[in-house]
Amino acid sequence: MTLATVLENRVGKWVLWFLFWTLLGLSYASSYYISSAKAGWEVTWKKAVSDSLGDWYVFALLSIPVGALARSFRFDAGKWARSLAVHALGSAAFSLVYMVLRAGLGCWQFGAAFSDAFKVLLVKTWHYNLLIYWVIVAVSQAFDYYRKYRERELHASELEKHLAQAKLQALQMQLNPHFLFNTLHSISSLMHKDVEAADRMIMRLSDLLRAALEGAETQEVSLRKELDLLQLYLGIEQIRFGERLSVKMDIAPEAMEAQVPNLILQPLVENAIRHGIEPRSRPGRVEVHACRQADALSLEVCDNGNGMTTAKPAREGVGLSNTRARLRELYGEAHRFELGTGPEGGLRVGLTIPYRTANESNENSNAHRG
Repeated sequence: MTLATVLENRVGKWVLWFLFWTLLGLSYASSYYISSAKAGWEVTWKKAVSDSLGDWYVFALLSIPVGALARSFRFDAGKWARSLAVHALGSAAFSLVYMVLRAGLGCWQFGAAFSDAFKVLLVKTWHYNLLIYWVIVAVSQAFDYYRKYRERELHASELEKHLAQAKLQALQMQLNPHFLFNTLHSISSLMHKDVEAADRMIMRLSDLLRAALEGAETQEVSLRKELDLLQLYLGIEQIRFGERLSVKMDIAPEAMEAQVPNLILQPLVENAIRHGIEPRSRPGRVEVHACRQADALSLEVCDNGNGMTTAKPAREGVGLSNTRARLRELYGEAHRFELGTGPEGGLRVGLTIPYRTANESNENSNAHRG
């Protein structure tokens, strides 16, 4: 539990307040007792503690209205003159009230005459009380500035979080129509060739859209769930391409529960099919690889199409540019996104993100909120 957490708790704040004044009183009691012993005065430890705690508990009591006054009359720009005048009067009243209360407490403790005790206090403590008042004001305003700083920091953090969520949501909303339009175009083309196949494709599309919409508010899912969604998409493409399309999955078991961005693989596979399989009449293959590398998760999507050439580098469409933007928003500098040549000459899209499970993601989220 941090000091900031304690200060935000009302009970914790009062406990700290009481302990502070008590420790201050005991430290002065120790100093009073030791200095008296060195001077040859007969002062018992009990009397030293009683006198010192009596002094500082009165200061503690008066610090409550002084703190309220300090919060109401801050030394902000344009308010110095008024605040200085108020606190000058407040310090005089503070010193006077302290002497009245301390003299009354002395009468109760030791049976001294009130007038005698007050006169002694007036001579010995008037200026010292003024100093204590200004120290209380300074400390109160310092804590007030710290509290406001924390509030602004938390507010800025919340705004940044909401902005990032809005950006991610917009990117995801952009991706869904892009995929939907491409699939509907395929269904439209298939309707003139094979009505039954088009009907099956529509049913598969319905299943995929239902699954995608169920996770529309979720930015990260397990790789296992992401692969289930990918299988729904590949079911549609298998109807469309038939034996021209083969898919190989090479997924390490320890990677299955890793958290990945929702619908991160579908646009990569779609890009491989669109640019690596569709333009050619001969059969093609798409491979999906996933494995854990220490504290990172590595994902790859490869095809055996024409790939990239020096004369014709890969052009990033909506799917790849959207994926790059989502990874940047989610992981910042902690990710890698690469386009290169695959082992069989086609395009290889590789990405690396921090490895974490659902439990670790929840723990990180709770830590940030705390």
